[in-house]
Amino acid sequence: MEKLLVAKIGGNIVDNEEALASFLKDFAAIDQPKILIHGGGKIATRVAEKLGVKTEMINGRRITSKENLDVVVQLYAGLINKNIVAQLQATQTCNAIGFTGADANLITAVKRPVKDIDYGFVGDVISVNEDRIHQFLANGLTPVFCAITHDENGQLFNTNADTIASKIAVAMSSYYEVSLYYCFELKGVLTNINDKDSVIESIDSEKYISLKAAGIIADGMLPKMENCFDALHKNVAEVHIANADFVNNQKTKHTTLTL
Repeated sequence: MEKLLVAKIGGNIVDNEEALASFLKDFAAIDQPKILIHGGGKIATRVAEKLGVKTEMINGRRITSKENLDVVVQLYAGLINKNIVAQLQATQTCNAIGFTGADANLITAVKRPVKDIDYGFVGDVISVNEDRIHQFLANGLTPVFCAITHDENGQLFNTNADTIASKIAVAMSSYYEVSLYYCFELKGVLTNINDKDSVIESIDSEKYISLKAAGIIADGMLPKMENCFDALHKNVAEVHIANADFVNNQKTKHTTLTL
């Protein structure tokens, strides 16, 4: 089975011009089918503040008001996505194409049900059109997804980019042997946030439970880890959490997730 690389880059990389340019150069050079998913939460928070729009986070997830949704759609689907696509095109080796979930009806979602918390205009993914994505890949295109989905009734949603990456990786496993990479500014999951070299190199389901109980894994890392294990349970071949340079140098220390 042909291999596919699915990579997600976090807001701290997107927010750093030098780090982003370095990652995209390495990503473009990967000679195999590949998909990129990006966030941009830090930029959205900063712009929202300038516009006087309040940003609220609970357990690492953004509460998306109508005003917040307008900001994230403009930034994620517009400025950030097209900047990334343009930089990939500039390498001359990666013919990238940018998407929201609404484009070509690639990712559908429903508004997250209100339980204890109303997350606002946040969508939970219900389907990924793997056949259509496969067509883009088969034609030599590299899809670049932002964290926006839709409900097929005209409503856009802010959707966790880690979740989108996991859902795409799972969906594409019917066509490819998929490797999923969560790339950010750190080397992996750390035992001590103040020690950047304290990388936990392997985490299985049992170890994850103990690390969560000890508070070592918390906040924004919690949904990321949940998505990692969900992907592994649904036939994704391998999942890694690593520094953004890991796609080019896979010998660097990082965190590998196993069941």
